Amino acid sequence: MSDDVLDAATDYETILVTRYGPALVVTVNRPRALNALAQQVVAELLDLTGRLVEALPSVDAPAAGEWVCRGVIVTGTGEKAFVAGADIREMSGMTPEQAEAYARDMHRVTLNLEALPVPVIAAVNGFALGGGCELAMACDFIYASENAAFGQPEVSLGLVPGFGGSVRLQQRVGVGIARELIMTGRRITAAEAHRIGLVNQVFADHAALLDAARDTVDTIAAQAPTAVANAKATMNAVAHRSVADGLDVEAAAFRAAFTTEDSRIGRDAFLSKESASFSGR
Repeated sequence: MSDDVLDAATDYETILVTRYGPALVVTVNRPRALNALAQQVVAELLDLTGRLVEALPSVDAPAAGEWVCRGVIVTGTGEKAFVAGADIREMSGMTPEQAEAYARDMHRVTLNLEALPVPVIAAVNGFALGGGCELAMACDFIYASENAAFGQPEVSLGLVPGFGGSVRLQQRVGVGIARELIMTGRRITAAEAHRIGLVNQVFADHAALLDAARDTVDTIAAQAPTAVANAKATMNAVAHRSVADGLDVEAAAFRAAFTTEDSRIGRDAFLSKESASFSGR
């Protein structure tokens, strides 16, 4: 199945897919357009993420599918931009119906990223504005280079965020800061993004950024695959619930963990003071 995913990736024109050990690096590759999310980019991201959702095991069926990767890193070509935003040139000719379809396709991309049973890391180099910031926020966490810049500048075009910014920015940084950023369209530096909790860590440059993201995937790949998948799914499920309801979800996830082979392997290895060799089942 890993060959199927990578073979399909050779047909993409606007994204590059490369394997680095357990990590799959997905690079938006439109440097002349600052990696803007043209409709073709969205279509190719939708195809790739859909294939990964189908190929990887699910929390409900850990024995189905293969662990074709243990993490996904999303980045952009070059030092200038992660993704500068949506493609304004394309958008300028869209009808309201076409604009909604464009947004909904990108919504499907972001939901696929959240549904993957492996961590997804946004490695943000340069501009992550509008749709670029929204793509980054659909990832589990964000690493940034010192030259990264974030923002939701849609109001300056007479628009509003269309790829999830209205929802996810509030979840990341809180209601007040999110509303200020969206209503002013203000651009913020990597340092400020780190201060407000949008970014996890800041690195000197793109190379250091990618090295750190790959190291993090390596660290996560040493853990039980089913446990990582279960933890991600649980945190997604409890994000909007009350504490009491969230605890019910967590208890069910904790119970489900005990049905996995990985759980038995991990507990046995701990008791025998050995390193666990997880099966991913």
